[in-house]
Amino acid sequence: MKTLLRPALNRCLLLLGFVLISVPVHAADVRGAITREDEARMIMNDDMVEPVVDVRNMPVGGVTTLVERVRTTGSNLASTAAQRVQEALNLDARSAVVMDAVTGDVLYGKATDQAVPIASITKLMTAMVTIDARLNMAEAITLVPSDFVGPKQASSNLRVGDTLNRAELLLISLMKSENPASKALARTYPGGYDVFMREMNNKARALNLNSMFYGDPTGLDPRNVSSARDLAALVSHAYDYGVIRQFSSYQAYNFNLGNRNYYAANTNGLVRDGQWNIGLSKTGYIREAGRCVVMQANVNNRPAVVVLMGANSSQSRSGDATRVLNWLQNRF
Repeated sequence: MKTLLRPALNRCLLLLGFVLISVPVHAADVRGAITREDEARMIMNDDMVEPVVDVRNMPVGGVTTLVERVRTTGSNLASTAAQRVQEALNLDARSAVVMDAVTGDVLYGKATDQAVPIASITKLMTAMVTIDARLNMAEAITLVPSDFVGPKQASSNLRVGDTLNRAELLLISLMKSENPASKALARTYPGGYDVFMREMNNKARALNLNSMFYGDPTGLDPRNVSSARDLAALVSHAYDYGVIRQFSSYQAYNFNLGNRNYYAANTNGLVRDGQWNIGLSKTGYIREAGRCVVMQANVNNRPAVVVLMGANSSQSRSGDATRVLNWLQNRF
């Protein structure tokens, strides 16, 4: 009877897809220890081997027990792989997302869903709302005292009475992160400042960025918050705006303010250096947010979105970004 039943059982198991169940194990688990530098290249790549579990050696409890065992093993392996990526990159940032911009897959994450202050990353949404309104970009706008008043004191090389056109205000806001420029864009929006702020939050809701809130257009307000995951999505949306791509990735620009010139350089050192193909960039800092940067970068001709929030210094922020880009270069 056992001889007759066994082929039938095997056929049933084959139909159910249980004859051979593969458990992915990273090559490092099979070949032995690898160097820490290699881990960032190998982990979560396609360099995998697949030892098999044969249901003919079924544990007590049958197929259900076996499936649960395989599921648990796979979950543990994924957790171990993620931990190794964390250790290999060793980011100073308190939260982060690295996303494949083609597939939308999150390649690396750290506290991805925690809403944190976003500082001047805010200015990406400020630019989007301004551009959406299809206003006259050549309109001259003169800075007034209220443009220099905000939730925090912040330095600026602009002055009351300076006149720039709306396009120049966008450029200096995105590239140099000048707060009075962002404030002036909101002030001169149809309906005024309050309507502009409402539109910023409406835009976030329309894009399903539900962790996001804006209290001011500059980022000086610590109530401006978002998760790293939602910021990655925001960067993807902002990248659809050619003006934002161009203005945020300028290395430097010399503004003619009439009575003087203002030479302004990009706040992202990686953009200034020009060693990476960065298509969109925005940095930010207030005390509550730490040092932040978001980027879209093409690495080996493949676009990726990088979000790094809450680094302790400009140097560690730059170091984090460089390690991530090097990791992507070896991964793509």
